[in-house]
Amino acid sequence: QVQLVESGGGLVQPGGSLRLSCAASGSIRSIATMGWYRQAPGKGRDLVATITSDGRPNYSESVKVRFTISRDNAKNTVYLQMNSLKPEDTAVYYCNANIVAGDFTYRELWGQGTLVTVSS
Repeated sequence: QVQLVESGGGLVQPGGSLRLSCAASGSIRSIATMGWYRQAPGKGRDLVATITSDGRPNYSESVKVRFTISRDNAKNTVYLQMNSLKPEDTAVYYCNANIVAGDFTYRELWGQGTLVTVSS
């Protein structure tokens, strides 16, 4: 069973920081692009940032400069460092990964979501 498990969400004041983590586990041969998406209350799921297997990042304009995506290929883990958080960053954050599993099947996986609340 290949799955993504997220951690690191919570309540933070405006201007604060949080770090999200997402680890892929199970029988995995390789992981291509990994990324983070978010869904605010009453809205659709939007791209936050992605990172390729060789470390090239891509950010939405709304988080560029404030957020940093990184990954540790040895641990099959992707991170999202979020700084200078704003109330409009409040959302459920979902991890996404494109995985070739041990049986050579391609799978696009989503994490269970972790809630980030930015409020004073």
